[in-house]
Amino acid sequence: MKMKIALLAAVIGTAWISVCQGEPDYLPAVRPLVYFDPGDPAFLPRRFRNHCSFDVTYGRNYCSDRCGSDYQFYYCSRWSSGCCHIGVGYCDPAGLLRCRP
Repeated sequence: MKMKIALLAAVIGTAWISVCQGEPDYLPAVRPLVYFDPGDPAFLPRRFRNHCSFDVTYGRNYCSDRCGSDYQFYYCSRWSSGCCHIGVGYCDPAGLLRCRP
């Protein structure tokens, strides 16, 4: 019985490893170093969740928080937040907001 359980565990573990090989590598210019969207309304504090709409280009919701119609509000930390063009803001490894040109 113990042998069957060990064999089953080995098969499940092998299948799990082959399915979950991790996230593919991306260049920083293609994808930011932080793997969450700091401008997604779910990551914004409640006080910044205003003037929200849906961006058809990127297929997701965003909030402007008085930044302007073609800007998105990004929140990286209590010390770093602000406005960038829609879809180009990201948090660097130090937790500071950066806007790609």
